[in-house]
Amino acid sequence: MRYKKLGRTGLLVSEICLGTMTFGGDGFWKAIGAQPQDEVNDLVKGAFDAGVNFFDTANVYSNGVSEAMTGEAVHALGLPRDEIVIATKALGRVMAPTDQPDAARRNTARNVNGLSRKHLFDAVDASLKRLRLDHIDLYQVHGVDPLTPLEETLQALADIVRSGRVRYIGLCNMAAWQIAKALWISDKLGLPRFESAQMYYTLAGRDLEREIVPLLQDQQLGLLPWSPLAGGLLSGKFAREGGGPNDARRAVFDFPPVNKDRAFDCIDAMRPIAEARGCSVARIALAWLLHQPWVTSVIVGAKTREQLDENLQAGAVRLTAEELAALDRVSALPPEYPGWMLARQGSDRAGQV
Repeated sequence: MRYKKLGRTGLLVSEICLGTMTFGGDGFWKAIGAQPQDEVNDLVKGAFDAGVNFFDTANVYSNGVSEAMTGEAVHALGLPRDEIVIATKALGRVMAPTDQPDAARRNTARNVNGLSRKHLFDAVDASLKRLRLDHIDLYQVHGVDPLTPLEETLQALADIVRSGRVRYIGLCNMAAWQIAKALWISDKLGLPRFESAQMYYTLAGRDLEREIVPLLQDQQLGLLPWSPLAGGLLSGKFAREGGGPNDARRAVFDFPPVNKDRAFDCIDAMRPIAEARGCSVARIALAWLLHQPWVTSVIVGAKTREQLDENLQAGAVRLTAEELAALDRVSALPPEYPGWMLARQGSDRAGQV
């Protein structure tokens, strides 16, 4: 297992992070996974024993159940707290079970979602309780709250950091201009700034490279790709004509959106590379991400120990320059303005040196 710094910080995280979206399977989340506690413990132990020190969850995953199961696994396995990095998120509403007497009120109440000072203070305390921890290593805003000014969110996060409940802060699913604005506000007000960005990024979905990757590189934010197999599509188990395993996530939850023609072109290009190494297409898709210099840690999920072990072996795959070039060609984004103009200007300028 290799380790990288998280953004500008001195925090070292494993290049593979265990995501916990499959833990619990409460309500809507059953479509993604429904691992019981004994299986959760086995997955967490397997990851830790393989060198993974980074675990990512969110308060909304299975409506708090995922956080609780993650915390129970850490506690039951006796994982050394000073060796592991626990990340979670806040923004969405944690739904109450419908059999609770006050569920209807709770599930429509104001101020129990978003990125206001009130909700962030309430949410971090609730997450700490479910995780059975006294602090969270990386606390991430799970997206954008159009009602709350960024200044309020960032000042609230700064106060949470100063309280000792959180060590570092990160963001998820923001546009480049929103990230840049947040960094500017933090600099202007002398606040702790976002150190990482958890974003959708995969061989079949490289949109991030247009604006966000250059921003992250310039500002030294760590990139944590989620859904690196495009919701399981890049597992190699699906056919271009539409066939695939009935129990696969994509079969019941067709997300995230993807250009499927391009995705299957990528699979066709990865398959001979995988066959030459005697491994799965999924391992090659993960390995491609690990070869990108702007990627800090790839978040992988697993329903079984076999899936986890397969994913963990992606770090051992070293793709050749020719293989990387072939995968880059087949997955390349179509030219888009102003990118093609910037590239032209850059090449013209480079010729003057």
